[in-house]
Amino acid sequence: MTAEQELKKFMAKYEPGIAAQGRKALGKMRKMVPNAIEMVYDNFNWLVIGFVPNERPSDAVFSILLAPDHVTLCFLQGSSLPDPGKRLQGGGKLVRNVRLEPVEVLDEPEIRELIQVAMNRARVGFDPKMKRKMVVRAVSKKQRSRRVGARTGRGRKG
Repeated sequence: MTAEQELKKFMAKYEPGIAAQGRKALGKMRKMVPNAIEMVYDNFNWLVIGFVPNERPSDAVFSILLAPDHVTLCFLQGSSLPDPGKRLQGGGKLVRNVRLEPVEVLDEPEIRELIQVAMNRARVGFDPKMKRKMVVRAVSKKQRSRRVGARTGRGRKG
């Protein structure tokens, strides 16, 4: 199975609306960061697709995160980004995020500017000559339900 096929299988675990939002967000990010290595993690809580300039996950700049009830764009080196419009959420040491409600938030000039600044400030830059590539990095055997109504607080196989 290819990485793209696996991703499709992972997204199928979500409510159709969330899966559609995730696919749309992924398509928009692929246009903005066409030369990224996409690292996929189907972990215990969420499905995460990281955008990385190389094979080192620690150099990731962005990720799309699918939760059971929303899709988020994470700025993985985002704590130092200028944010005059106060669009970034989160108070951790590194990561900031923007909920994509609706996904068209990615089309807003303020968000596009944040994406561009994050790319310019990244520890490792994206090589414009690199072709997009997807790698499934991890799949958790135990996972919480990906559907809002089915959440029990306990992991399940799947």
